[in-house]
Amino acid sequence: MARTLITGGTVVEATGSVPADVLVEGERIAAVGAPGVLAGAAPGADRVLDATGKLVVPGGVDVHTHMQMPVGEVSSADSFATGTTAAAWGGVTTIVDFATQQAGEDVRASLEARLAEAEGQCAVDYGLHQIVGGVDQSALAALGDLADEGVTSIKLFMAYPGRLYSDDGQILRALQAARELGLMAMVHAENGLAIDVLRAQALARGEGAPVHHSLTRPSVLEGEAAHRAIALAEVAGDVPLYIVHMSASEALAEVAAARDAGRNVFAETCPQYLYLTVEDTLARPGDEGAAFVCSPPIRSAHDVHDHRADLWRGLRTDDLAVVSTDHCPFCRKDKEGRADFAAVPNGLGAVEHRMELLWQGVVAGHLSPERWVETCSTTPARLFGLHPRKGTLAPGADADVLVWDPAGRTRLGIGGKHHSAADHSAWEGVEVAGKVDTVLSRGTVVVEGDRFTGRVGHGRYLRRDRSSLLR
Repeated sequence: MARTLITGGTVVEATGSVPADVLVEGERIAAVGAPGVLAGAAPGADRVLDATGKLVVPGGVDVHTHMQMPVGEVSSADSFATGTTAAAWGGVTTIVDFATQQAGEDVRASLEARLAEAEGQCAVDYGLHQIVGGVDQSALAALGDLADEGVTSIKLFMAYPGRLYSDDGQILRALQAARELGLMAMVHAENGLAIDVLRAQALARGEGAPVHHSLTRPSVLEGEAAHRAIALAEVAGDVPLYIVHMSASEALAEVAAARDAGRNVFAETCPQYLYLTVEDTLARPGDEGAAFVCSPPIRSAHDVHDHRADLWRGLRTDDLAVVSTDHCPFCRKDKEGRADFAAVPNGLGAVEHRMELLWQGVVAGHLSPERWVETCSTTPARLFGLHPRKGTLAPGADADVLVWDPAGRTRLGIGGKHHSAADHSAWEGVEVAGKVDTVLSRGTVVVEGDRFTGRVGHGRYLRRDRSSLLR
């Protein structure tokens, strides 16, 4: 059994930071001890990694990605192979992606098909959530089988009528089933019916440019949907509710009020909502913002609310529990040149850059290093049934380790660090403080310096338990 000793670094967990060495035996963390102690207590390490001046943290856990996801006639640019390789480059050692059932389809068949797509194709470990896009008796009856496959969360949509949308009655029935089975219920909270009206009116006025994607998805409709989802979860028996990719101050206020009342409500945001504005996207030459179309949309800096400042505040106060990416990039040919902004496939890429981008919140004083680890690794692992196997460096955990160099610098994008299959980057030219130094996935060094030393097929499917972080 191979033994690796990581010496000289500062171990950062959600609960605190301490100078310490980390001993890895095989695929697991064997011990964490005071500097120099493990070298004497466990001589004969096969490899010693010097982390002097660096931080040693649990590998990132991104619980919201969409690899090789079809949208109409196109598919997201990253396969499981390229997307998880990019994740590894960014210090992310676990992803949780989605199986998708649409109306009339069999839930079990959609899960089995997605498992087959991912098998043998991932460079880091992976799990799956189940999207339920057709809530009927057959779909609800199938939910009981999900936990047997380690799928302990479902996702419902209040957006996208005609595709994945569920009405309030369907959502309530699905939430009741989730409550009975102990599943986490994830919800995309936007008022899809109202958005469709605004979109049709905009197109009738000849307003088809990409900027109107944001203008026809106002933040108040995200807040309204979040309020409705939280109310339905309460009616369903306080089922654990996780609101995905939150972009709006109004939605965050609904979550904060629910959490203050002791409710089982959690939310995530994504780097694009913490950093980008509509004005940023229009300043990028050539595509009039099509490359940045995602849902919920990136918000304007001139909105009535300062959404970015509110989201950072939500991270500090734990009203926002997690930062994921909603990683779903498309190539330029698939996003540009469309007369109808609603025909632009939604999504952009960030799985490689989440740890890097969120570290800038530490540099700016928004977050502590411990909160960085908590939101990017520990809490997502706990919420989605992966802790203590993931999200911690405690003995017995998988040896998923990121050695982070806070003194380094990294230039993001095609002209710098970019390993996604997408041919453009939302983060083109952005230079950040800090650098991914070394990444271990289950004890194997998969990134070292500026070299990828892992392999596609290394990643294993994770059968997740029920959440360990519910009230």
